[in-house]
Amino acid sequence: MIATLTGRILLKYFDRAVVDVGGVGYEVILSTDGVARLPEKGGEVFLHIHTNVREDAITLFGFLDEREKELFLVLRTVSGIGPKLALSILSGMPVETICQAIVAGDIKRLSTLPGIGKRTAERLCVELKEKVAHLTHGAIPLPHGEREIIAAAGSVVADALSALTNLGYPDAVARGAIGTVKKQLGDEAFSGLRIEILIREALKTLA
Repeated sequence: MIATLTGRILLKYFDRAVVDVGGVGYEVILSTDGVARLPEKGGEVFLHIHTNVREDAITLFGFLDEREKELFLVLRTVSGIGPKLALSILSGMPVETICQAIVAGDIKRLSTLPGIGKRTAERLCVELKEKVAHLTHGAIPLPHGEREIIAAAGSVVADALSALTNLGYPDAVARGAIGTVKKQLGDEAFSGLRIEILIREALKTLA
């Protein structure tokens, strides 16, 4: 089995790349986020690889970070999540954020991931909570009390985060904007914000 590849980027597509290793081109499937993070054509790259062997094909899945590969494998243990959906999930938000949401039981947040509905999000929390807890280490710290607010059902903060990421802002950027609004207004004023005002104020910090 191929576990890693070190080589030169020969070709890049929206969902895969061809890596030249000693004159042999290996086609590697990646998440859209993974492709975006690859060096340009001709650049050197090191990839963690999962070799998926089926009766009719051998497919290489590539990851720039070892934790991405580990989460990919763990996600695939959940019924209904195949390799394509697992890669789509990895493209939706950072590994640490996905794992934080699973550990916190943040169904609403997980339901914003591509291809994940409420029931699948619930299964992720039930089946993977203990399996991914160690992957939250090194996560971007949340402002004081924000973790509990985000995890709460019907949270204004969770809805605002979802709106900002749907507008195209990366998860970490959206969280940072909301954290800035909270610091500017103070805990009491922040807790009383309506969602449309919170989104407006967060967008101001991103302007």
